[in-house]
Amino acid sequence: MQALIFFLIGLFSSHTLYAEELATQLAPAYSPLTFTLPPAASYQLPVIESAADGEVLSSEGHTQNLHDLMGDKLVLLSFIYATCSDVNGCPLATMVFHKINRRLQQEIELSSKLRLLTLSFNPEHDTPAAMARYAQGFQSDGIDWQFLTTQSEQQLQPILDHYRQSIQKVYDQKGKFTGTYSHILRVYLIDRDKQIRNIYSVTFLHADTLINDVKNLLAEVAQPLNDKALISEANFHAGDNKQQYDQQDYQTQSIALKQRKGSAADLLMNIELPPLGLPAVPIPKDNPITEAKIALGRKLFYDRRLSLNNTFSCAMCHIPEQGFSSNEMKTAVGIEGRSVSRNSPTLYNIAYATQLFHDGRENSLEQQVWGPLLAHNEMGNPSIGFVLDKIKSLEDYQGLFEQSFAKEIDMLTVGQALASYQRTLNSANSSFDRWHFAQQDNAVSSAVKRGFQLFTGKAACAQCHRIEASYALFTDNQLHNTGIGYREAMQATAEQQKLQVAPGVFIEVDRHILQAVSASKSNDLGRYSISQNPQDRWKYKTPSLRNIALSAPYMHNGALASLSEVVEFYNQGGVVNENLDPLIKALNLTEVEQQDLVAFLESLTGSNVPLLVSDAYAAPQGE
Repeated sequence: MQALIFFLIGLFSSHTLYAEELATQLAPAYSPLTFTLPPAASYQLPVIESAADGEVLSSEGHTQNLHDLMGDKLVLLSFIYATCSDVNGCPLATMVFHKINRRLQQEIELSSKLRLLTLSFNPEHDTPAAMARYAQGFQSDGIDWQFLTTQSEQQLQPILDHYRQSIQKVYDQKGKFTGTYSHILRVYLIDRDKQIRNIYSVTFLHADTLINDVKNLLAEVAQPLNDKALISEANFHAGDNKQQYDQQDYQTQSIALKQRKGSAADLLMNIELPPLGLPAVPIPKDNPITEAKIALGRKLFYDRRLSLNNTFSCAMCHIPEQGFSSNEMKTAVGIEGRSVSRNSPTLYNIAYATQLFHDGRENSLEQQVWGPLLAHNEMGNPSIGFVLDKIKSLEDYQGLFEQSFAKEIDMLTVGQALASYQRTLNSANSSFDRWHFAQQDNAVSSAVKRGFQLFTGKAACAQCHRIEASYALFTDNQLHNTGIGYREAMQATAEQQKLQVAPGVFIEVDRHILQAVSASKSNDLGRYSISQNPQDRWKYKTPSLRNIALSAPYMHNGALASLSEVVEFYNQGGVVNENLDPLIKALNLTEVEQQDLVAFLESLTGSNVPLLVSDAYAAPQGE
């Protein structure tokens, strides 16, 4: 044990020496930060999920619960085992905590508000006495750093499961335990409400960033609620904000591109530890997830050079601050203003979709990405080869595909990279999730609770927007005819149409004049265009309802502008036609019941939305 302590102390004092001796590259925490930290209270740390409880032993051998060590202070929790020799593993977590320990000695006021917890996942070796010896040389007077273990592996396992901390013993060829573990290093920041607010991996674990996040949470507690709401709105509402544009006293709240600042997030964590309310993320066997693939896919997603005329990226239809959809238009617009016949669907939780596009014509993200890249009215590229040759010619892509896939760029790897990024856009841990799955009774209002009863009962929404016992995707991944497509195809266009030309100013325009300057759109027959089966006319995919409040307008054609309109549409039983889905019936909901249902839908916004939007703002734009 003393040898390990001397190893760590030596590591703290001479990073350069170890960088030369070790074949592996040292984690960023061993070096100074390469960027300037944002000031406290200038950003938000979303609630990821509730911190789990469990019975542990102190280094004095006293039994206590983890939750007994939470609530009065902020907590940084790390899982380690004392005999770990991986310089980027458990010693890294202990080194970062040691640096924080030294900072706390200088910032006495901060030291009274933070507790460090180091919990061993090797109770057989790391007994309370062993942890007490391990703690020698690290603990300081006045600094609350506690070293914990458990009575047994059986007692430990539920804690690891709740924190989704994967730990595996390593055995030799004879099946004998080697005394080492395979694990993913994670450190958890937990607030006074016993909620996890950040999870740090090796790449993002740094004493300076942890301290900054701690100060941010402390500033959050001190900051008035209205100020916090303003911070959220100022950073993450639609860039071209048209709210209340129909009123003559409209004042723009739009944000210029240069004003939208963000910070890169640990997107891999969003796959390895899905937010509360989501199941494990499906990963294709032929496209395992890596940080390099995610980073490359993220770069491609925001790169406007991937379009024919270098002006249009994937993110211009799937706008991060607009729910990764588009709030400003019923149907999408591609390069040069070319009309697209359908609404931009949200990309939140797209990793779980088994059918893609509104008509379900693709079944994997790797294949789907080529549709927009090659569509004449979207990104406009003439061929696959044209896209590949363009990327090959761009200097900032040199070597990235080789690093990510160990091969040169091709059609497959472009799809795999973009799919890898999109699979990280998982958002949950909404107020509904914390109420329904984490049993936090005060997480939602009475109206939300009544709306949930309607959703699963009288309104029968859950027949298509499914909720399982331990998670909810809010979709059956099937296609249905609600009548919305039938109505668009069959209804006559009014001779005079209202057109808004300025805030609060509308004029009546003759239908023929609009048609003369508009692209004509063929009737959209939904799934029928793919299957050629008459029974599939006007069938469209069931969307997930997660983050539904962020992705207006609704339906495949953006025909319904608000959630209230959506509820009213289903309350009247959709639009009757010969292929109307038998599940669509008049609901006979009262006005109050409809409001409760809307309140429930609004409770489905994930807590990590600001995190994912901030990460998007930090992505390169492909100048």
